[in-house]
Amino acid sequence: MKHKILVTGASGAFGSLACIQLAENGHQVVGTMRSIQGKNEAIANALKAKGVALAEMDVTNEESVNSCVSSAIELMDGIDTVFNNAGIGANGILECFTTDDIQKMFEVNVFGVQRLMRAVLPHLRQQGKGTMIHTSSCIGRVTTPFLASYSASKYALESLAEGYRAELSGFGIESCIVEPGGFPTGFMGGMITPSDTERLTQYGEMANLPETALNGYVAYVESIPEQRPERVAEAVVGLVNTPFGEKPFRTVVDFSGLKEGIENYNKVLNETTKAIYTANGVDNLLTLNKD
Repeated sequence: MKHKILVTGASGAFGSLACIQLAENGHQVVGTMRSIQGKNEAIANALKAKGVALAEMDVTNEESVNSCVSSAIELMDGIDTVFNNAGIGANGILECFTTDDIQKMFEVNVFGVQRLMRAVLPHLRQQGKGTMIHTSSCIGRVTTPFLASYSASKYALESLAEGYRAELSGFGIESCIVEPGGFPTGFMGGMITPSDTERLTQYGEMANLPETALNGYVAYVESIPEQRPERVAEAVVGLVNTPFGEKPFRTVVDFSGLKEGIENYNKVLNETTKAIYTANGVDNLLTLNKD
């Protein structure tokens, strides 16, 4: 079955590769990015050459999100699948991030998700079927030093996806989360850093550790042949191509040693979730309506 797919964050590695692979699989794809000009012009042209339609979307702006979703529905004569992939990272001493710093990231990673969901869900509910795929992270499951503010945004995304999964199951809308490990992409170099540099000096030598740790980690994942963004795109294509109602809720994509631990954690959480839902008499919300 060929799908009509909206992909946010199409200028990044995961988004652009997913757009290309989905289009190569015969799916109709609209990729979105903040602008198709300037620094994004080259990737925009490459996507268009692969048959991907493009639309501009700023996920921090509700009017932009609503307008783009409407345009995508018009371009494809509908939407049945959304790959909610736009995101931004942050690396640094947690105390030195101002609330404005963290809010800037949450505007994309959390509030941007909510804007997109509110824009697209009326259409999906009306047609009685749809698929939502969210890009989270392995560190949306476990927190590591210096990346805690980013992890917080992905923890929040995981919670939103959990809630939507239950509340939308009766409308025939399935939910999936993709949890990549760290991959050597431009994402690593575009992270927000703390703006309170004065407070940073109070941390002494530790102030240099976030950058040192990140550079070391990038070198490590670059040394792993399989740890490439194409693997994440392949996982997304695999989910899209999996029959409706048979998709796993969470898919971990990692070859650096995180996969088994995160999958074990997810398995325990899944059983705990079932038990809590059952105890509260709402376990039916974990069953997707396939009619």
